[in-house]
Amino acid sequence: MTQRRYDLDWLRIGAFALLIFYHVGMYYVTWDWHVKSRHASTLIEPLMLLSSPWRLTLLFLISGAATRFMADKMSTWHLAKARMGRLWPPLLLAMFVIVPPQSYYEILEAATALGQSPGPWLENFYVKYVTGSGNWCDADGCLSTPTYNHMWFVAFLIIYSIALLPLLPLLRHAPKALSVLIKGPGLFLTPWLFLFVTRVTLFPIFGVSHDFREDGYLHVLYFGTFLFGFAIAKHQPFFDACVRWRWLALGAMFIAWGALMAYYNAWSGGGTPPEWMRNTFRGAREMQAWTAIVALIGFAHRYLRLADGPVRRVLTQAIFPVYLIHQTIIVVAAHYLGQAGLPVAVKGAGPAYGPVTSKPSARSIAMTLSSPARWPAPTAMRRVPGVSSIATICGAQVSLRSFRRAS
Repeated sequence: MTQRRYDLDWLRIGAFALLIFYHVGMYYVTWDWHVKSRHASTLIEPLMLLSSPWRLTLLFLISGAATRFMADKMSTWHLAKARMGRLWPPLLLAMFVIVPPQSYYEILEAATALGQSPGPWLENFYVKYVTGSGNWCDADGCLSTPTYNHMWFVAFLIIYSIALLPLLPLLRHAPKALSVLIKGPGLFLTPWLFLFVTRVTLFPIFGVSHDFREDGYLHVLYFGTFLFGFAIAKHQPFFDACVRWRWLALGAMFIAWGALMAYYNAWSGGGTPPEWMRNTFRGAREMQAWTAIVALIGFAHRYLRLADGPVRRVLTQAIFPVYLIHQTIIVVAAHYLGQAGLPVAVKGAGPAYGPVTSKPSARSIAMTLSSPARWPAPTAMRRVPGVSSIATICGAQVSLRSFRRAS
């Protein structure tokens, strides 16, 4: 199969676009983020939870598949050189040029919310940012800089691309074994079992921090998915099965999502669900994740495999640069929108949004189940509109360790 896989291009474009819109939504929901709207609400949180279990998993699968097509055209050395040349420049550009404004406005809003003058916090900001000498701390920990924020995806890809190299001879023969494991019901059961066991065993130990040094759960999850994508990239029976079962997968995804929403809402008043119930709905979460991926691959392969044209070519080249800069634009724009005191409808949140309250949201209840990359800040911080915990980005792990003890 030498023809370019346009269906994978469209999936990549769609996944990155969805991630960008997701980050826009983070400004308006009650979950912790860099900057927050004073009109944050739980209204769109169920919609956000529709995609949060699988967006990044799909991107790592697609990245693994794309790496396979590259690997089959070049030597191991040239593959390593090509991957590093493609991934390191945008990561370094982000860390030292694009991400610093995010940290700047995050610190500015945190200092203001704490009733302190931001001047001393932000004096010689860039020098402190680059040298890691800012001592920007709150009750949850300190913001470690320089940091990569939303570009953690690229940092992880660098690690996985290097780890892949010694496995190349083995992985080229993997489809023979996979054909047995994913045959028939195995298309759903085998990947789901991997996701479920990983979630139940490793998530309570590691949580999620996006700190590449200690994110054991995500490394097993995403490196495993990356390798799976590499192995099945040219295994046509997998894609045929996704096409055949795409409607079933789509229905199962919505059923699992609905069950999760009912579960989160049932515990929104407080309390801790029993462990058996936690694990049951962790399984439901991973079923939602995998069936969504099967459905998306199936529909894309059925309808977009040959869908080439100028739109695809432009978006294929443009989507990653847009992803590179999008979060800084969102954070800066959100800060000044908040300062302008515009009506909620003008800010795009819609008239249904109300003020932030201390009532636990569905996402708060989902902390032990769904991806906690943006867990809510402690209650004392969340009661102050516009505050995001500066300890949750990539370096500081204080609040994460507290959560591990709790879960």
